[in-house]
Amino acid sequence: MPQQFEDVVVETDLLILGGGMAACGAAVEAAYWAKQNGLKVTLVDKAAVDRSGAVAMGLSAINQYVGLKDGTNTVKDYVEYVRNDLMGITREDLVASIARHVDSTVHLFEKWGLPIWKDENGKYVHEGRWQLMINGESYKVVVAEAAKNALLQDGVGEIYERVFIVGPLLDGNRIAGAVGFSVRENKFYVFKAKAVLVAMGGAVHVFKPRSSGEGMGRAWYPPWNSGSSAYFTIQAGAEMTCQEVRFIPVRFKDAYGPVGAWFLLFKSRATNSQGGNYMVERRDELEKWAPYGRVKPIPANLRNWLGMLDIMEGKGPIYMRTEEAIGKLAEQYKDDPRAYKKKMKELENEAWEDFLDMTISQALLWAATNVQPEQKSSEIAAAEPYFIGSHSGASGAWVSGPEDLQTEETKEEYFWGYANMSTVTGLFCAGDASGASSHKFSSGSHTEGRIAAKSAIQFIVENNQMPNVDEAEVAALKAKILKPLSTFEQHSNETTDPDINPNYIRPRMFMFRLQKIMDEYAGGISAQFSTNESQLSRALELLQFLKEDSDKLAAENLHELMRCWENVHRMWQAEAHVRTMLFREETRWPGYYFRADRPKMNQDEWLCFANCKYDPRTNSWEMIKRPVLHIFPQPKEHELLGG
Repeated sequence: MPQQFEDVVVETDLLILGGGMAACGAAVEAAYWAKQNGLKVTLVDKAAVDRSGAVAMGLSAINQYVGLKDGTNTVKDYVEYVRNDLMGITREDLVASIARHVDSTVHLFEKWGLPIWKDENGKYVHEGRWQLMINGESYKVVVAEAAKNALLQDGVGEIYERVFIVGPLLDGNRIAGAVGFSVRENKFYVFKAKAVLVAMGGAVHVFKPRSSGEGMGRAWYPPWNSGSSAYFTIQAGAEMTCQEVRFIPVRFKDAYGPVGAWFLLFKSRATNSQGGNYMVERRDELEKWAPYGRVKPIPANLRNWLGMLDIMEGKGPIYMRTEEAIGKLAEQYKDDPRAYKKKMKELENEAWEDFLDMTISQALLWAATNVQPEQKSSEIAAAEPYFIGSHSGASGAWVSGPEDLQTEETKEEYFWGYANMSTVTGLFCAGDASGASSHKFSSGSHTEGRIAAKSAIQFIVENNQMPNVDEAEVAALKAKILKPLSTFEQHSNETTDPDINPNYIRPRMFMFRLQKIMDEYAGGISAQFSTNESQLSRALELLQFLKEDSDKLAAENLHELMRCWENVHRMWQAEAHVRTMLFREETRWPGYYFRADRPKMNQDEWLCFANCKYDPRTNSWEMIKRPVLHIFPQPKEHELLGG
């Protein structure tokens, strides 16, 4: 019962929420500056930092390495790549801020013990222009160890694991801390802080996944990413951006194995069931999305779109031609049988390692279905939608850029005092919590965590007073957060099956209901990622009913209490998404979603950021347009082709 929960009050200077790559980057940087200024840093994670976040299972590549030292690329090159891939909707200052520092982060990873592939000359092995191959099964463990060492040395910081953060504490428009509960003990936590850095990941399972039944819970992005970053910043009253931009990755079907190494390293191609290469046969379709349909590489959503057109015309399934790719790479050795056999074995091992480093279930599925990649093609498919600010999506909070990168034009719109601070004073964001700066991936998220942490410490030094916390508000939040436990205890014995009860809804059923709404009305897999104004309006109506029923959520134990609040977080992410899709009256990202009633891109009216802001005091939403401005000269249309 709620009255049996112990209250634990923690006061700190900087509160870091999350345990993934961005939070670990924040911990390393914050510890350095906090020690110099006599400050305390506290990190709180709902999991265990060693295996927390999107890199928990490992990775087979680092996807952002610019290579500034050897002159192969520039910061401007990377900004143009990101801008093109997001069809023009990018905060160039935020992307550039990460790109200019990311190489140093990668070098830190190597210093800490991460094995990065090198060729016979000692140079990094690239998977593509920006990607480095790694032996990355223990990637997160390596990075987490550095974060923990930095925080726990000399008493500069502390770490709380297995504590689920539910929502913010505010002092007017200034953040004052956060509240949550232990998922292992009957403890309610109140964290009071001078600044808060949010890095709690993106959102998975807002939409119905392709994996169901025995595969339920399987997803491309980690299923424990439940929209906590978005919920926290929305409830704090922060302006949000790119909430309409969901990411739909194309991956090996059913186990979501990565395709990057196959396309970039193995030079594979994908074909439909008739052997047709949709990237060649549908090239004319790209002209409809000019100028971005003409750039190289082709934006991820447009690559998706061409394959989806094949599927909708009945030409599926789509296959990755693994056997063809491996054969071509080994072809030069065919005159020497021993060398050929050795090379084929080497390539086969690399193919399996790609999965064993980061998606073990895909290796298991290959084994279970008798797929030998050097002999047989394997299906690929578009996954369900995800909300992330770190990969090819861009959803997150609207944050200030760094002052030194602003132009006279951008400074008024993109800068308000401290880099990576949201529109709520003292509330900083990094990784999936930060919007409009996609393609930061793991290394860029860690880098952004460092940037945000240094900025947050500067804020604390210059605003070194503890905000006020309303104890009556804390008590009300505690009662609200723990209510599902009381609801279950009060009513569970009134029916023979505790899962079926007229007085409450359990989190699993609540999640199914949310996913059904989003799948059918907001452009999920069963709707072929297509929607329209009427469908979205209906989704909003049904989401309001769901929100009313969230007051009836019930939890049998602490684990279910966490599940209750995870699904509330997802529900708010869903609402922000639907509202912003309605607001943006065009189709800009076919392959991520298609507005059937607005089937074309409208550069004149919608080459802008579609932002939203929730006011918790009035329970109302404001929709806002923000301009897309440039810190680098905008290329002419014919120059986009070099991207």
